[in-house]
Amino acid sequence: MDFRIISLPPFTAATSGPDPAFDFSPTGVLGKFNAYFSAIQPAPRDSFMPRDFLFFDREKNALEWWWALEEGMPDGGYQKIPFDGGVYLTYFYWDQDEEENGRLYQKALKYIHDSPVFELDERPGHYAMGHIITPPEAIQALGRGMMEAFVPVKLKNP
Repeated sequence: MDFRIISLPPFTAATSGPDPAFDFSPTGVLGKFNAYFSAIQPAPRDSFMPRDFLFFDREKNALEWWWALEEGMPDGGYQKIPFDGGVYLTYFYWDQDEEENGRLYQKALKYIHDSPVFELDERPGHYAMGHIITPPEAIQALGRGMMEAFVPVKLKNP
């Protein structure tokens, strides 16, 4: 298997809100949200879990970005929403390599479909998400970063 199965805990997230323009420019919805959470320096004890998750919201036909908050972290005036956590199948690819992402996503869906244990668990507020896992200094040295994709799954009912 080329995939990992992990669990994400429930958390409260600050949200960029939906952005149908997919605007990552400094003045765009996603660009401003990136600037907000990039300025936060989590305590070392809070930096083990991915904090930001980007996903496509099918109901809103828009990209949305979440930042998992810990107690005392600023919300930047952004709306806060609850996330119920869950089980995810994950895979990795170079960020912005959408051809490879598409190939791996289809492979993941086939794995889930053929699995006697798991089924897809996509629903409003619970979609496939991505998170860049490469530290900024390594991205600068490499010229690119790795993206981890999270595909929601759940155990099949017996």
